[in-house]
Amino acid sequence: MNAMNVMPLQVTVAATLATVALALWAGSGDGRRGTVRRAILAVDRVGTGIATLLASLALIIAVAAGMWQVVARFATETPSVWSEALVRTALVWMAFLGVAVALRAGALVSIDVAHRYTSGALRRAVEAATLAAALSMLGIMFWFGWMMAERVKFQEMAGLEVSMSWGYAAIPIGAVFAMLGAVAHFLDRRSEELDLAV
Repeated sequence: MNAMNVMPLQVTVAATLATVALALWAGSGDGRRGTVRRAILAVDRVGTGIATLLASLALIIAVAAGMWQVVARFATETPSVWSEALVRTALVWMAFLGVAVALRAGALVSIDVAHRYTSGALRRAVEAATLAAALSMLGIMFWFGWMMAERVKFQEMAGLEVSMSWGYAAIPIGAVFAMLGAVAHFLDRRSEELDLAV
């Protein structure tokens, strides 16, 4: 492995371990721990609200641009050159921002059997391992997504004539919101679908 690939992995592992340790510390007890937990959850409420709003806005943009494409193609017989690229970009943004909302709600794939049949410290260890795995993946997505956005900043999206960085920026921005949602879910677990599963 070259240094370009080793350093992001080392930084991601160190940041993941530090974040999981902080989440374990803040998740147990009151006093200063409770203050840190409440602060993280307050930031998460704002962050998840912003991610929800932006993901919904991206979906609305994708639907509107898609409808325009159909109207332009079949009603006026002059296909729009920008609408397909806008739909694609908006859907990418919607997906990466939606991951944050799904992680916060506990709606992504989880280790159901391990979670259901454990309790106490073992259950918390399974939750911490799940958090570490999610943060590791999101950290790598952030790092390499940022690098890709930087790499393509001088290229333009066909049809939109804006930098391709606007499309690739969804990866690191979505990863930041998702990391916050994952930590908040660890601290304040919401998993109705897991509790109702048969």
